Amino acid sequence: MANEDKKDFNAMLHESKDMPKIQVITDQKSIDKYGGDRMYFAPPIEYDKIMKRIPYGKVITVGKIREYFAKLSGADFTEPITAGIFVTIAAWASHQRTKDETPYWRTLKAKGELNPKYPGGVKAQKSKLEAEGHTIIQRGRTNIRYYVSDYEDFLFDLT
Repeated sequence: MANEDKKDFNAMLHESKDMPKIQVITDQKSIDKYGGDRMYFAPPIEYDKIMKRIPYGKVITVGKIREYFAKLSGADFTEPITAGIFVTIAAWASHQRTKDETPYWRTLKAKGELNPKYPGGVKAQKSKLEAEGHTIIQRGRTNIRYYVSDYEDFLFDLT
């Protein structure tokens, strides 16, 4: 995202834009990839609510949140692009508030990867996660990425 200091992420968090909704898709490649044709769209505030549930020392991935929403809604899958955007909106909205913090740093990308789009980038997320006892590892030589070591052992169960 760009110009984060000029955006009102808390307003964005509360814009539902005709969501929640289920959309039937017809693209066969997408149906094969995601295992069905019923795609769920959750509004941004729902991601924030889930992210607030993750306790100290635990983590969740965007993928696990998407699986949870799909199961809850009776859809085959939750739309992945808006999921990533809405998690980032929830993070920045929390960063802009003076109270009612969302522990967004506990929400990871696939395979336990840290999210460079969060406030303060990977450095800030790394610091917060290490303060909660997690070990952060670096992978790659040119395209360096950071991951929570053994993140699966710390996954929060949403069910």
